[in-house]
Amino acid sequence: MRTTWLHEVIIGLLEQMRWSYLPPLMVYFAYGISGLTGIVGTFFVKEYLDLSAEFLAALGFWVGIPWALKMPVGHLVDIIWKWKAVLVYLGALLVSASLLIMYGLIAHTAAMTAVMPAAAWFVLSALLSPTGYILQDAVADAMTVEAVPALDEHGEPFAEDDIKAMHTTMQMLGRFTLIAGIAVVSVVNITMFDGVESMNAAEKVAIYADIYLLALGVPVISVVGVVFGGIMLRRRARELIATGLPPSEVDSMLFRPDGEADPNWWVLGGSLAFVFFTISVGLSGFGYSEELVFAGSMAIVCFLISRLLPELEPSQQLALVGTAIIVFVFRAIPSPGAGSAWFSIDELGFDQQFFSVLTLIGASLAMVGMVVLRPLMATRSIAYIVVLLSVFAGVLSVPDIALYYGIHEWTAPLTGGVVDARFIALIDTAIESPLGQVSLIPVLAWIANTAPVHLKATFFAIMTSFINLGLSAGALGTKYLNQIFLVTREVKDMATGEVQVQADYSELGMLLITVALLTLCLPVIIVAVIQSTRFRTH
Repeated sequence: MRTTWLHEVIIGLLEQMRWSYLPPLMVYFAYGISGLTGIVGTFFVKEYLDLSAEFLAALGFWVGIPWALKMPVGHLVDIIWKWKAVLVYLGALLVSASLLIMYGLIAHTAAMTAVMPAAAWFVLSALLSPTGYILQDAVADAMTVEAVPALDEHGEPFAEDDIKAMHTTMQMLGRFTLIAGIAVVSVVNITMFDGVESMNAAEKVAIYADIYLLALGVPVISVVGVVFGGIMLRRRARELIATGLPPSEVDSMLFRPDGEADPNWWVLGGSLAFVFFTISVGLSGFGYSEELVFAGSMAIVCFLISRLLPELEPSQQLALVGTAIIVFVFRAIPSPGAGSAWFSIDELGFDQQFFSVLTLIGASLAMVGMVVLRPLMATRSIAYIVVLLSVFAGVLSVPDIALYYGIHEWTAPLTGGVVDARFIALIDTAIESPLGQVSLIPVLAWIANTAPVHLKATFFAIMTSFINLGLSAGALGTKYLNQIFLVTREVKDMATGEVQVQADYSELGMLLITVALLTLCLPVIIVAVIQSTRFRTH
């Protein structure tokens, strides 16, 4: 039994590794290391920008909305398959612009604020970055389909079970590589912030700026990935032509293996309407613009899904709808928002380096957990996985709540200072990490294996747009909770040092408890409802 399990979990994964998987994995890796600036952003906003937790939650909503642009981008990838690398280059330019804005804002503040307020620059950077990653992510999704071969080394078709296994492995490796990028980022941050507790403000700012400059290497990795993929395809084409196959047949086999995709004007037109609607409402200054954009986005995405469902078998249509709803609700759970991080910094004394350590532990154990849980993802339904994740996430919210109410002040004296706030945070992160990254893998593998061959990228884009709208719903929920439970950190005038806003974490405890209850209950309820209908997943 032990040998069988070890073979299935470790050896089986190694046996399924292929060179063709490397190009899309490089794009995913670049997305993972894009988090290099995440901790810097948290501290920079807290220390230098007078932005409330409610405003940051609303910004999180607007930053998430561009991911719905994957709809037209994904369909565009299907249409221009042979030239899809161009979108990666464009995405790299947008990401670079976002990073350069933040570098300028930190290193040359006076020059930048002479043009626009610092908060406006920050918002612009926050919107440019996801737009660039959307372009790259849509191409990477399509490349994962291209990376799975249909024929073995003898020119014989693979069995259907082998194809399914390879798609699951490819999607798992994509998530694995993304998290590996996060782990690399953590190591860099730990090194860069070594001795941060003794640094003055100017030294910290210099490190912030250096990290943004270092992050300019991120888009380079994604570009190298698609260039490498193109080289591999052209080399394979030369080998096939040398065997006597006509160049036209080789071109069709490698550069458009699924046949030509005709433009779907419902998808393109609906996406154009979505972009126009979002921009016009966002610029209107309407008091409920987020809610209106979310409702409109949901209506457009659902309409586009209805136009694509006839491409599937009736049973697959029902299963896809049920699966999408379950994962949507799971991702729509609100978070406590920025106030939780502010409390950890101000009251628990967590610094930049310790946040980096938490990220490294979480990413490392998530990678281990994904490998170990691979058989579970292949044999259990998505409904089962979501319930499992929800229960664990709800239970693992307890340490955060306990830290707020001072459990470390009781445990530290009893253990000679061992079980302090940092120890509890480390253990909580270590236990929680392996389960936090697996919910999307079965969904992506299902799409890769089941979607029509000529519309793989389109299905990836539209279904992930719908699921990502769950994150936008969660951001709205976070905004509402921060309106109900007001959390503020201390804000000082940078010139005079005068306190402009007093720190107030008195309502953070009820905020954390509310989020924990929603995390535990909402997904379990929706799974129970869906599994009792014809939309149940298997």
